[in-house]
Amino acid sequence: MAQKKRSRFFTTDEAAEFLRLKKHTLENMRSLKTGPPARKHGGRVFYHVDDLIAWSKNTRRKT
Repeated sequence: MAQKKRSRFFTTDEAAEFLRLKKHTLENMRSLKTGPPARKHGGRVFYHVDDLIAWSKNTRRKT
């Protein structure tokens, strides 16, 4: 049986869960342009998994 391939695009809920943030926090970051890059497909907001990982790496604190 063929296995369904998982999309590499996340909804805001999925992206927030992936980053361990609240959905509202991610939405606020998007409006302030401080969060990970978002894309609109047909009026819906999506985040690509590679963008989330790159954004997370770039926000890592230097100790």
